[in-house]
Amino acid sequence: MDVLSDAIAAMRAGRPHSGRRDKYAPWGMRIEDSEGAGFHVVLRGSAWLIPTVGEPVALGPGDVVFLAHGRGYALASGLDVEPEVVRLNPDGSIPEPPSPTRESTTPPDTVMLCGAYWLDRSRTHPLLSELPEVVHLPAEVGTHGSLRAAVELLGAELVEPRPGSDTIVSSLLDTLLLYILRAWWQGEAHTDGHPTGWAAALADPAVAAALRAIHAAPDRPWTVEELGAHGGLSRAAFSRRFTALVGRPPLTYLTWWRMTTAGRLLREDDLPLRLVAQRTGYTSEFAFAKAFKREYGVAPGQYRRKASWTPPEAAEA
Repeated sequence: MDVLSDAIAAMRAGRPHSGRRDKYAPWGMRIEDSEGAGFHVVLRGSAWLIPTVGEPVALGPGDVVFLAHGRGYALASGLDVEPEVVRLNPDGSIPEPPSPTRESTTPPDTVMLCGAYWLDRSRTHPLLSELPEVVHLPAEVGTHGSLRAAVELLGAELVEPRPGSDTIVSSLLDTLLLYILRAWWQGEAHTDGHPTGWAAALADPAVAAALRAIHAAPDRPWTVEELGAHGGLSRAAFSRRFTALVGRPPLTYLTWWRMTTAGRLLREDDLPLRLVAQRTGYTSEFAFAKAFKREYGVAPGQYRRKASWTPPEAAEA
Protein backbone atom coordinates (compact mmCIF):
# COMPACT_ATOMS: atom_id res chain seq x y z
CA MET A 1 0.00 0.00 0.00
CA ASP A 2 1.01 3.65 -0.35
CA VAL A 3 1.80 5.92 2.59
CA LEU A 4 -1.70 7.43 2.90
CA SER A 5 -3.40 4.02 2.73
CA ASP A 6 -0.94 2.65 5.29
CA ALA A 7 -1.58 5.55 7.67
CA ILE A 8 -5.32 4.82 7.60
CA ALA A 9 -4.89 1.06 7.92
CA ALA A 10 -2.63 1.49 10.94
CA MET A 11 -5.38 3.31 12.87
CA ARG A 12 -8.54 1.60 11.63
CA ALA A 13 -10.45 -0.70 13.99
CA GLY A 14 -13.86 -2.23 13.53
CA ARG A 15 -16.18 -1.54 10.62
CA PRO A 16 -17.18 1.94 9.49
CA HIS A 17 -20.81 2.99 9.76
CA SER A 18 -22.93 5.29 7.68
CA GLY A 19 -26.51 6.38 7.21
CA ARG A 20 -28.78 8.93 5.59
CA ARG A 21 -30.34 11.51 7.89
CA ASP A 22 -33.51 13.45 7.03
CA LYS A 23 -33.92 16.53 9.23
CA TYR A 24 -36.88 18.85 9.76
CA ALA A 25 -36.17 22.34 11.09
CA PRO A 26 -35.61 23.27 13.79
CA TRP A 27 -33.21 20.49 14.69
CA GLY A 28 -29.88 20.13 16.47
CA MET A 29 -27.73 17.35 17.90
CA ARG A 30 -24.52 17.36 19.89
CA ILE A 31 -22.10 14.46 19.49
CA GLU A 32 -19.90 13.65 22.47
CA ASP A 33 -16.16 12.96 22.37
CA SER A 34 -15.40 9.50 20.98
CA GLU A 35 -12.72 7.38 19.36
CA GLY A 36 -14.39 7.88 16.01
CA ALA A 37 -13.62 10.17 13.11
CA GLY A 38 -16.81 11.42 11.51
CA PHE A 39 -17.88 12.86 8.18
CA HIS A 40 -21.02 14.61 6.94
CA VAL A 41 -22.16 15.41 3.43
CA VAL A 42 -25.08 17.78 2.88
CA LEU A 43 -27.22 16.49 0.02
CA ARG A 44 -30.08 18.96 0.37
CA GLY A 45 -30.75 22.09 2.39
CA SER A 46 -28.26 23.51 4.85
CA ALA A 47 -26.79 23.02 8.31
CA TRP A 48 -24.34 24.53 10.78
CA LEU A 49 -21.39 22.57 12.08
CA ILE A 50 -20.37 23.85 15.51
CA PRO A 51 -16.99 22.40 16.56
CA THR A 52 -15.67 22.38 20.12
CA VAL A 53 -12.71 24.45 18.95
CA GLY A 54 -13.06 27.08 16.24
CA GLU A 55 -15.83 29.00 14.52
CA PRO A 56 -19.12 27.54 13.28
CA VAL A 57 -19.11 26.41 9.66
CA ALA A 58 -22.08 27.02 7.36
CA LEU A 59 -22.78 23.98 5.17
CA GLY A 60 -24.69 23.93 1.91
CA PRO A 61 -25.59 21.30 -0.70
CA GLY A 62 -22.57 19.26 -1.72
CA ASP A 63 -20.36 20.39 1.17
CA VAL A 64 -18.26 17.71 2.87
CA VAL A 65 -16.84 17.97 6.38
CA PHE A 66 -14.50 15.55 8.13
CA LEU A 67 -13.68 15.59 11.84
CA ALA A 68 -10.57 13.51 12.42
CA HIS A 69 -9.76 13.97 16.09
CA GLY A 70 -12.79 12.57 17.91
CA ARG A 71 -13.68 15.80 19.72
CA GLY A 72 -17.32 16.57 20.32
CA TYR A 73 -19.25 18.86 18.00
CA ALA A 74 -22.79 19.89 17.17
CA LEU A 75 -24.89 20.00 14.01
CA ALA A 76 -27.96 22.21 13.84
CA SER A 77 -30.36 23.90 11.48
CA GLY A 78 -29.40 27.28 12.94
CA LEU A 79 -27.08 28.86 15.44
CA ASP A 80 -30.06 29.79 17.62
CA VAL A 81 -31.08 26.13 18.07
CA GLU A 82 -30.08 24.38 21.29
CA PRO A 83 -28.64 21.01 20.20
CA GLU A 84 -29.89 17.87 21.90
CA VAL A 85 -27.10 15.77 23.41
CA VAL A 86 -26.95 12.39 21.71
CA ARG A 87 -25.93 9.45 23.90
CA LEU A 88 -23.91 6.94 21.94
CA ASN A 89 -24.84 3.25 21.98
CA PRO A 90 -22.51 0.87 23.85
CA ASP A 91 -20.89 -0.06 20.54
CA GLY A 92 -20.19 3.61 19.83
CA SER A 93 -22.93 4.11 17.24
CA ILE A 94 -25.58 6.81 17.31
CA PRO A 95 -29.14 5.64 18.02
CA GLU A 96 -31.56 5.83 15.15
CA PRO A 97 -33.44 9.14 15.26
CA PRO A 98 -37.14 9.04 16.12
CA SER A 99 -39.60 9.07 13.27
CA PRO A 100 -40.34 12.59 11.99
CA THR A 101 -43.45 14.21 13.37
CA ARG A 102 -44.39 15.74 10.04
CA GLU A 103 -46.36 13.98 7.36
CA SER A 104 -44.22 11.63 5.29
CA THR A 105 -45.23 13.55 2.17
CA THR A 106 -43.42 16.66 3.48
CA PRO A 107 -39.84 16.68 2.20
CA PRO A 108 -37.17 17.15 4.87
CA ASP A 109 -35.49 20.53 5.17
CA THR A 110 -32.03 18.96 5.23
CA VAL A 111 -30.74 15.61 3.96
CA MET A 112 -27.27 14.42 4.93
CA LEU A 113 -25.04 11.42 4.51
CA CYS A 114 -23.28 10.77 7.82
CA GLY A 115 -20.71 8.22 8.82
CA ALA A 116 -17.68 7.48 10.95
CA TYR A 117 -14.62 5.31 11.35
CA TRP A 118 -13.53 3.76 14.66
CA LEU A 119 -9.83 4.48 15.22
CA ASP A 120 -7.03 3.28 17.46
CA ARG A 121 -5.52 6.57 18.56
CA SER A 122 -2.61 5.05 20.44
CA ARG A 123 -0.48 5.24 17.25
CA THR A 124 -1.86 8.21 15.35
CA HIS A 125 0.16 8.72 12.19
CA PRO A 126 1.56 12.27 11.98
CA LEU A 127 0.00 12.51 8.55
CA LEU A 128 -3.41 12.52 10.28
CA SER A 129 -2.34 14.38 13.41
CA GLU A 130 -1.71 17.58 11.46
CA LEU A 131 -5.26 17.75 10.10
CA PRO A 132 -7.25 20.75 11.33
CA GLU A 133 -10.15 20.39 13.72
CA VAL A 134 -12.55 20.50 10.77
CA VAL A 135 -11.70 19.55 7.20
CA HIS A 136 -14.25 21.47 5.12
CA LEU A 137 -14.46 20.74 1.40
CA PRO A 138 -17.01 23.17 -0.08
CA ALA A 139 -18.96 22.13 -3.14
CA GLU A 140 -17.33 23.83 -6.12
CA VAL A 141 -18.02 23.10 -9.77
CA GLY A 142 -15.24 21.06 -11.33
CA THR A 143 -13.49 20.09 -8.08
CA HIS A 144 -13.11 16.75 -6.31
CA GLY A 145 -14.85 14.76 -9.04
CA SER A 146 -13.86 11.36 -7.62
CA LEU A 147 -15.06 12.36 -4.15
CA ARG A 148 -18.43 13.48 -5.54
CA ALA A 149 -18.77 10.21 -7.46
CA ALA A 150 -18.11 8.17 -4.31
CA VAL A 151 -20.71 10.22 -2.42
CA GLU A 152 -23.32 9.57 -5.12
CA LEU A 153 -22.61 5.84 -5.12
CA LEU A 154 -22.78 5.65 -1.33
CA GLY A 155 -26.02 7.62 -1.25
CA ALA A 156 -27.61 5.33 -3.81
CA GLU A 157 -26.68 2.20 -1.83
CA LEU A 158 -28.06 3.65 1.41
CA VAL A 159 -31.34 4.74 -0.17
CA GLU A 160 -31.97 1.44 -1.91
CA PRO A 161 -30.01 -1.46 -0.40
CA ARG A 162 -29.58 -4.40 -2.77
CA PRO A 163 -27.74 -7.73 -2.69
CA GLY A 164 -24.12 -7.03 -1.82
CA SER A 165 -24.84 -3.60 -0.34
CA ASP A 166 -23.12 -4.36 2.98
CA THR A 167 -19.80 -5.04 1.28
CA ILE A 168 -20.23 -2.22 -1.22
CA VAL A 169 -21.05 0.34 1.48
CA SER A 170 -18.06 -0.70 3.60
CA SER A 171 -15.73 -0.43 0.59
CA LEU A 172 -17.22 2.91 -0.44
CA LEU A 173 -16.69 4.30 3.07
CA ASP A 174 -13.01 3.35 2.91
CA THR A 175 -12.79 4.91 -0.54
CA LEU A 176 -14.60 8.05 0.59
CA LEU A 177 -12.19 8.57 3.49
CA LEU A 178 -9.18 8.35 1.18
CA TYR A 179 -10.77 10.77 -1.31
CA ILE A 180 -11.51 13.25 1.50
CA LEU A 181 -7.92 13.16 2.73
CA ARG A 182 -6.48 13.28 -0.77
CA ALA A 183 -8.62 16.30 -1.60
CA TRP A 184 -7.41 18.07 1.53
CA TRP A 185 -3.69 17.41 1.02
CA GLN A 186 -3.82 18.20 -2.67
CA GLY A 187 -5.74 21.43 -2.24
CA GLU A 188 -6.12 22.87 1.23
CA ALA A 189 -2.84 21.90 2.92
CA HIS A 190 -0.97 24.69 1.16
CA THR A 191 0.33 28.14 2.05
CA ASP A 192 0.68 30.67 -0.77
CA GLY A 193 0.24 27.86 -3.26
CA HIS A 194 2.99 25.70 -1.74
CA PRO A 195 2.34 22.43 0.13
CA THR A 196 3.14 22.38 3.85
CA GLY A 197 3.62 19.66 6.45
CA TRP A 198 3.01 16.13 5.22
CA ALA A 199 1.56 17.47 1.99
CA ALA A 200 5.05 18.80 1.28
CA ALA A 201 6.65 15.50 2.29
CA LEU A 202 4.42 13.54 -0.10
CA ALA A 203 4.99 16.10 -2.86
CA ASP A 204 8.78 15.96 -2.56
CA PRO A 205 10.07 13.27 -4.97
CA ALA A 206 13.04 12.21 -2.84
CA VAL A 207 11.21 12.08 0.49
CA ALA A 208 8.11 10.44 -1.02
CA ALA A 209 10.28 7.76 -2.65
CA ALA A 210 11.94 7.00 0.69
CA LEU A 211 8.60 6.84 2.50
CA ARG A 212 7.22 4.44 -0.09
CA ALA A 213 10.31 2.26 0.30
CA ILE A 214 9.98 2.16 4.09
CA HIS A 215 6.29 1.34 3.97
CA ALA A 216 6.75 -1.30 1.26
CA ALA A 217 9.51 -3.14 3.16
CA PRO A 218 9.74 -2.19 6.85
CA ASP A 219 11.64 -5.45 7.46
CA ARG A 220 14.58 -4.40 5.30
CA PRO A 221 17.72 -3.16 7.14
CA TRP A 222 17.60 0.26 5.53
CA THR A 223 20.43 2.73 5.79
CA VAL A 224 20.16 6.47 5.28
CA GLU A 225 22.35 6.12 2.18
CA GLU A 226 20.01 3.54 0.63
CA LEU A 227 16.92 5.60 1.33
CA GLY A 228 18.56 8.72 -0.07
CA ALA A 229 19.54 6.80 -3.21
CA HIS A 230 15.86 6.13 -3.90
CA GLY A 231 15.42 9.87 -4.39
CA GLY A 232 18.77 10.52 -6.01
CA LEU A 233 20.22 12.48 -3.07
CA SER A 234 23.38 12.19 -1.05
CA ARG A 235 23.16 10.91 2.51
CA ALA A 236 23.53 14.35 4.12
CA ALA A 237 21.20 16.20 1.73
CA PHE A 238 18.53 13.51 2.01
CA SER A 239 18.71 13.35 5.81
CA ARG A 240 18.27 17.12 6.11
CA ARG A 241 15.33 17.22 3.71
CA PHE A 242 13.58 14.18 5.20
CA THR A 243 13.93 15.47 8.77
CA ALA A 244 12.67 18.93 7.83
CA LEU A 245 9.57 17.66 6.03
CA VAL A 246 8.64 14.56 8.06
CA GLY A 247 9.57 15.96 11.45
CA ARG A 248 11.95 13.18 12.46
CA PRO A 249 15.15 11.62 11.02
CA PRO A 250 14.80 8.79 8.49
CA LEU A 251 15.82 5.91 10.77
CA THR A 252 13.75 7.28 13.64
CA TYR A 253 10.70 7.25 11.37
CA LEU A 254 11.62 3.74 10.20
CA THR A 255 11.68 2.47 13.79
CA TRP A 256 8.39 4.23 14.56
CA TRP A 257 6.71 2.69 11.52
CA ARG A 258 8.09 -0.77 12.34
CA MET A 259 6.58 -0.58 15.83
CA THR A 260 3.31 0.76 14.47
CA THR A 261 3.18 -2.13 12.01
CA ALA A 262 4.00 -4.58 14.79
CA GLY A 263 1.14 -3.27 16.91
CA ARG A 264 -1.30 -3.71 14.03
CA LEU A 265 -0.09 -7.26 13.37
CA LEU A 266 -0.47 -8.17 17.04
CA ARG A 267 -4.01 -6.74 17.12
CA GLU A 268 -5.26 -8.21 13.87
CA ASP A 269 -3.26 -11.39 13.25
CA ASP A 270 -2.38 -14.61 15.05
CA LEU A 271 1.16 -14.69 13.71
CA PRO A 272 3.75 -16.09 16.12
CA LEU A 273 5.92 -13.40 17.67
CA ARG A 274 8.88 -14.78 15.72
CA LEU A 275 7.17 -13.92 12.42
CA VAL A 276 5.98 -10.52 13.66
CA ALA A 277 9.60 -9.78 14.54
CA GLN A 278 10.79 -10.85 11.09
CA ARG A 279 8.17 -8.79 9.28
CA THR A 280 9.23 -5.68 11.17
CA GLY A 281 12.96 -6.01 10.64
CA TYR A 282 14.17 -7.75 13.81
CA THR A 283 16.54 -10.70 13.61
CA SER A 284 15.42 -12.23 16.90
CA GLU A 285 12.25 -12.43 18.94
CA PHE A 286 14.18 -11.17 21.98
CA ALA A 287 15.39 -8.02 20.21
CA PHE A 288 11.88 -7.38 18.94
CA ALA A 289 10.29 -7.86 22.36
CA LYS A 290 12.80 -5.48 23.95
CA ALA A 291 12.18 -2.78 21.32
CA PHE A 292 8.41 -3.26 21.51
CA LYS A 293 8.30 -2.94 25.31
CA ARG A 294 10.44 0.19 25.12
CA GLU A 295 7.95 1.70 22.68
CA TYR A 296 4.60 0.51 24.11
CA GLY A 297 5.45 -0.03 27.77
CA VAL A 298 4.26 -3.66 27.73
CA ALA A 299 5.56 -6.91 26.28
CA PRO A 300 4.18 -8.00 22.85
CA GLY A 301 2.26 -10.93 24.29
CA GLN A 302 0.61 -8.75 26.93
CA TYR A 303 -0.26 -6.17 24.29
CA ARG A 304 -1.86 -8.86 22.12
CA ARG A 305 -3.95 -10.20 25.00
CA LYS A 306 -5.09 -6.68 25.92
CA ALA A 307 -6.02 -5.93 22.31
CA SER A 308 -7.79 -9.24 21.73
CA TRP A 309 -11.23 -7.78 22.51
CA THR A 310 -13.41 -7.07 19.51
CA PRO A 311 -13.33 -3.31 18.89
CA PRO A 312 -16.70 -1.57 18.96
CA GLU A 313 -18.33 -0.71 15.70
CA ALA A 314 -17.52 2.71 14.30
CA ALA A 315 -19.85 5.43 15.47
CA GLU A 316 -22.34 6.72 12.97
CA ALA A 317 -21.55 10.39 13.18
